[in-house]
Amino acid sequence: MQPYWLHAYLLVYFPLGLFADSKVTAVWQQDVLGVLTFIALYLAALKAPPGSRAQVWTCVAVATCFEVFSSLVWGIYRYRFHNVPLFVPPGHGMVYLFGLLAVQAPLVQRHGRRVAYFVLAAATAWSLAGVTVLPQLTGRVDVQGLMCLPVLAVFLLRSQRWPLFAAIWVIVAVLEIAGTSFGNWYWVPVAPWTGIPSGNPPSAIAAGYGIIDGSVLVVLWAAYRLGLNTIITRITTTMIPRPGPNRRLRPAKRAYSGEEV
Repeated sequence: MQPYWLHAYLLVYFPLGLFADSKVTAVWQQDVLGVLTFIALYLAALKAPPGSRAQVWTCVAVATCFEVFSSLVWGIYRYRFHNVPLFVPPGHGMVYLFGLLAVQAPLVQRHGRRVAYFVLAAATAWSLAGVTVLPQLTGRVDVQGLMCLPVLAVFLLRSQRWPLFAAIWVIVAVLEIAGTSFGNWYWVPVAPWTGIPSGNPPSAIAAGYGIIDGSVLVVLWAAYRLGLNTIITRITTTMIPRPGPNRRLRPAKRAYSGEEV
């Protein structure tokens, strides 16, 4: 039952934290929320399987790079202080942890791929509504969300890590709806460079975590290989002595014998 408690903990933290952020009036107050979010992620990661912790903290670093590019450089969405709030990097770690915990969740173990089919059906319904019904209410046509849907479908139907992406779609839907509703950030109506209309939020934007997940695995693989090569190099250099200028070969003696060899 522990994964459910952690899932509930993360699901509750996001709306409360985003509501608190919507009430702050200065960046330093937002930074306090960021520190609290780092602490919340640290405490949650302590309860996660040890093998997941390295992935979570690597995700924090990787996702921060994507945040800087997507928000400050590309500008497809903007935060209300026109920055990347300090709570955003650990927030990505929480999202990733939420997905990693789903792999061992009893619901996934019991129902298997049917969970992925249910999530895909919900994402499809939202994406289709974003270009048919929702524009009448929001004034936006969510082409960007619809374009992300096939990518999300591939991760849900073809990837062995499908529980990760199914759970991430759920938690991203919660935080995106909360964040845009409270005014923590907004997606621009038309994406720069591409000119693609976007909803606020895009329906299947959780597909972007497929890129983040792949980047996390590549970084961890590279770190492992780099560390392994370093260890092998150190072992090799310590096992093979290098002759120095003061090294002299001395005649050895046979055991129990006075004869020199």
